[in-house]
Amino acid sequence: MGPKMQGDELLFIIEEDIDGGYFAHAVGQSIVTQADTRDQIAEMVRDAVRCHFDSPEDLPKRVRLHFIHDEVVAL
Repeated sequence: MGPKMQGDELLFIIEEDIDGGYFAHAVGQSIVTQADTRDQIAEMVRDAVRCHFDSPEDLPKRVRLHFIHDEVVAL
């Protein structure tokens, strides 16, 4: 039996990869994925979530993507 969800929503933190593209990891679950574009990362997250849970009943009702964007400014 796979992991159960706590609540209806699963949160993913999305960060820009230093080598380009995006890296995503779920908060509270051991789910990670990566992609080249913002559009692709959403689809990769969907696929990773579907693969992670054993049955459709275990799937979260919503997946929230939280994008983190760091900027460096010159002084």
